[in-house]
This record gives sequence, C-alpha cells and structure tokens, in this order.
Amino acid sequence: MPARRAIFVAPFGELAEARVLARLAAASEAAGWDGFFLWDHLVYTATREVADPWVAMAAIACATERVRIGPLVTPTPRRRIQKLARETVTLDRLSGGRLVFGVGIGGNRHGEFVPFGDPGDPRERARLLDEGLDRLVELWGGEFAPSPAQTPRIPVWVAARWPNRRPLRRAARWDGLFPVELPGPDELAQLVAEVQELRDGAGGPYDVVVTNPPGTDRAPWEAAGATWCLTGFGPAPTEAEVMEAIEAG
Repeated sequence: MPARRAIFVAPFGELAEARVLARLAAASEAAGWDGFFLWDHLVYTATREVADPWVAMAAIACATERVRIGPLVTPTPRRRIQKLARETVTLDRLSGGRLVFGVGIGGNRHGEFVPFGDPGDPRERARLLDEGLDRLVELWGGEFAPSPAQTPRIPVWVAARWPNRRPLRRAARWDGLFPVELPGPDELAQLVAEVQELRDGAGGPYDVVVTNPPGTDRAPWEAAGATWCLTGFGPAPTEAEVMEAIEAG
C-alpha cells in the first residue's frame, strides 16, 4: 500500500499564527493530502516566535474535515497528564476523531526543561513518559468523561532518535514509530524489523512515520516500511514554501 502523505511544520516565525496554519491545513486537505502535523516546543533557539501547537490544532480541526492532525512530538514529561488528558479528548472530539498523539522524552538542547523546573535527566524523562502514558490511558478509558471520539483510544506514535534503540521497546507497545534523524531507507528497514520482532505478532494497525524535505522520492521509504511520509520544512518554514509543496502534491 502507498504511504499516506502529510505536511509537517514548525509553528515558528510567520507560521506562529494559528490562522495561517489553519489556512495551510485547509489547502492541504483540498489538495488531497492525508495529514497535517505540528512540532511541539515551548522555546527554540532558532527563533523567539513560537505558537502553541494545541491551540493551533484546534483552529486546524475547525478548518478541516478529513486530514489527520497531531503534535510530533509532545514531550509528556513537561506536561501535567490530567490536563493533557482533557486537551487530547477535547481535540479528538472537536476534530471528529482525527487526532494522533505523538510523544517522546524531548530534549533540553533548546532549554525547554531545566530552566522551567522540569527534569533534565533523560532516564527520568523516559520514566515519566512511560508512567504518563499509562495514566493517560486510564483517564481516556473512563476515569474522565467524555471519552475520546476514537475507539478503543487515540493512537499514540512514539519518537525514537537514530541510532538509539531504547525507545523501540516503548514504541512497540503503542501504535506507531516516528524515527528521526534517519540516514536513509536502509536504516528505516532495520528499525521496522526490530519493532516487528518486539511486537511478536501483535495484531492491529501499526504506523511507521518518516519525514523528509519537499521533493523526496517516497518509493524507497515505502519499500522500507513507511506507512506515512511527511514533508517537512525545518525550523524556519515560510507560508509560501509550504503552500508550494502542498500544491505540488
């Protein structure tokens, strides 16, 4: 099966406006794209202009009807899980069941953890991520009401930075893998094989998500196991270049 296609942008600079992001998402839906995903950062060293992705996704949900939406990725260790549960369910219901929840431990290279009093140690963030996801499922599962629009729950994609293998075990427990900084399709094929072994015949759909610049040939990535091919634009996107990629298909 051909991989699904999505636009993947940082809500930075001139894209730090929810109206602009909603307009681009509507254009991508009209052009036949399958998804529209956002980076999730509090601060970023390359720019001071950063939008909140969750507020922006609410605008995107109201401007579209079909495309999948979601953060790639939210570092749950810097979030209060009960608040995140309310946000994810509200957004999933607002979008008619189109939310994908991308998660990871995050990194402190841009000063998003320690300066705000959040844990800087990666192992502690990994522990908090696992603990938080388990708690989130409990809250989605009936402890909070209403429940998500999707059943049995909102899909969770787990990030893994190449060549780190530790996140693969976590990703195998959930609904998808989002490897970043991959050298190429051959390395993706390695990760896909390892996750399949870890899943040990587990049923249900499973997504493998990659991001590449505009114009990248998707065929080698699809052959390596990608189910989603995202078109990304780095930390300094412009509305014009994103629109150009959307219209190019």
